[in-house]
Amino acid sequence: MIQSSRIKVLKDGPENPKGRYVLYWMGLSQRAVFNPALEHAVDEANARNLPTVVCYGIAEGFPEVNARHWTFLLEGLAEIGPALEKRGIGFVARREGGPVGTALAYAADAALVVLDRNYLKPIRAFYEDFVARAPCRVVQVEGDVVVPVETASPKHDYAARTLRPKIYRLWEPYLEPLAPRKPRRPARGLGLAGTLDLSDIPRLVAGLRCDQGVRPVKRFKGGHGEAERRLNAYLAGPFAHYATVRGRPEAGAASHMSPYLHYGHISPVAIALAVKAAERGDAEDRAAYLEELVVRRELAMNHVFYEPAYDDLAGVPDWCRRTLAEHGRDKHPHLYTREQFEAGETHDRYWNAAMQEMRETGYMHNHMRMYWGKKIVQWSRSPEDAWDIALRLNNKYFLDGRDANSFTNVGWLFGLHDRPWGAQPVFGTVRSMSEASLKKFDADAYVVEVAALAAAERDEA
Repeated sequence: MIQSSRIKVLKDGPENPKGRYVLYWMGLSQRAVFNPALEHAVDEANARNLPTVVCYGIAEGFPEVNARHWTFLLEGLAEIGPALEKRGIGFVARREGGPVGTALAYAADAALVVLDRNYLKPIRAFYEDFVARAPCRVVQVEGDVVVPVETASPKHDYAARTLRPKIYRLWEPYLEPLAPRKPRRPARGLGLAGTLDLSDIPRLVAGLRCDQGVRPVKRFKGGHGEAERRLNAYLAGPFAHYATVRGRPEAGAASHMSPYLHYGHISPVAIALAVKAAERGDAEDRAAYLEELVVRRELAMNHVFYEPAYDDLAGVPDWCRRTLAEHGRDKHPHLYTREQFEAGETHDRYWNAAMQEMRETGYMHNHMRMYWGKKIVQWSRSPEDAWDIALRLNNKYFLDGRDANSFTNVGWLFGLHDRPWGAQPVFGTVRSMSEASLKKFDADAYVVEVAALAAAERDEA
C-alpha cells in the first residue's frame, strides 16, 4: 500500500481535460521496482483510464557531478526503460532542457503530474520552478525514506536519541510490501520519443559536460538489479555478524547499499523488509542494521530538510562553532593543503590508505570515514578550511557524495548530532578521534586490502 502521509499535493487546481496520460517525473527514485511515486502514478492513470508515462531529464553541468557519478547513475537509468516497457508504461529520457525543461515538455500533454521527493536545496529549487510553471495538478510522493520526514518529526532533531523514539513509534505501518500495479491502458502510440541514448554508457558519459578526470569505478555498478544482487548475497553471508564486527573495515561486514540508496536504485523499505526476513543473523544484527538504515539515515534527511545551512559550517550548532573558534590558534600537530590531502600525502599511512580507497573506488568504510574526516579537522589551518576540504573531497570522489548523509556526516566531524566532550587542542569540546581508534581493528590488513582494491581498478591485480 501507499500510505496517505507519503502523498502531498504541490499544486491544486483543475487537471488538463485533454491530457493524454499521467506523467511521473522521475527524480530521486530511479527505479522501476518498489517505487511509491511510480505506483501512485499508475493508480491515478488507471482511475482516469489513461496510460502512464515516466520522464527523466539529466542535469548536465550540475555542480560537482563527474564521470564517476554519471556512469553509476546512467547504468541504473538504462535498466528502467526496458523494465517499464514490460509493464506497458512509457519511458522517455532527455539530455537537452535539463530536469525542469524535460518535465515541462511532457507535462504539456499530461492530465496530472506525479513526482518523487528530494530534500536537498538544488533539487527543491527544481521542484519549485516546475510547480510554478506546471500547466496541471502536481502531486508529490515521498518514497525514499521509511517514515516521511515531516511525519517523523515537525522540527530539526538534535541527535539520533531524539529522533529514534519517534521513528520507532511510527515505522511499523510503513514497513509494508508494495505491489506493482497493472496499467489498464498500455502507453502505446503516444508518439513520445526520448533523446538520451542509453545503449552505450561509456560513450554517453564521455560526451557529457562534467569533470572527466574522476573516472568510473569497477568496484560498483549501478542499477536496481545489481543492488538487489548485492543485498541478497550480503544477507546470505556477512550480515550474520553485522552487530559484532561492523566497526572493523577489514571484516567485510558492510552491505555497500549507500550508493544504491543515494541514486534511488533500491528502496529503503525493501531493504528493511529483506533484513527483517533474513534467515541468517539474529535480533542484534537486525536491530543494528535497521538503526543505520532507518534512524541514522533519516536523521540526515531531517537535518538537510530543517536546516537551511546544512551545506555550510554555519549549519552546525552554535557551541561547536564557538569552541572551534576559541581553539583556532592552537598548535596543529600537522598541517596539509587540500592537494596533499587529495593525493594521500600525509605522514599517516592509514589515513592515506583511506584516501586511496575513496579516490580509487568511490567508497570508504564508516569507521575510516570518521577517522579520515576528524584528521582533516585536526590537520587543516582553520575549521573553515577543514569544512571546505572535507566536503569537496567527499562530494568529488564518493559515489554516495552530495547526499543528505554526506552533508550530515561532514557536519558530525564538527560536532553536529553530538555532545560536548573533554577539551582537546584544535577541537575544543568537539569530539576528536585519535590514532588509538585504529587499534580496534586490523589496520594493517585494511591497508593491504585497499592496495588490492586500487590495483584492481587499474587492472594490476
